[in-house]
Amino acid sequence: MLAPPPLRITGSAAAGALFAQLASEPNEVIAIAYLTEDRRVLGLRHTRSESRDRMVLPIRAIAADAIAFDARGVVLEHNHPSGDPTPSAADRDATRQLLRALAALEVRLVDHLVIASTGNSSFRALGFL
Repeated sequence: MLAPPPLRITGSAAAGALFAQLASEPNEVIAIAYLTEDRRVLGLRHTRSESRDRMVLPIRAIAADAIAFDARGVVLEHNHPSGDPTPSAADRDATRQLLRALAALEVRLVDHLVIASTGNSSFRALGFL
């Protein structure tokens, strides 16, 4: 039996637990958690790709949802069906674009996780945020 998802995201381990089931997805999936100031989860969204190894980050939709949820923080996750959790150059570029868009709305990008069958990578832990 799986543990219930955390109601608060206190760090990358809690975020990883919330999104762990996406590691087995055959195509890329982006999941977004919208958070209060104290990191309680306000809502979640998922976007699925038709591709196994590529997905366009929906920055406008993420920003619109952050406003709709009145979120103060966002945790972004996406999977790598290849099994390698190493962030790609495209992942890093898209994250920088999202970081700038959210900052303009006074919303913090708390972390971006890459989930894979062999493990997870945290942009914050890697120093990318």
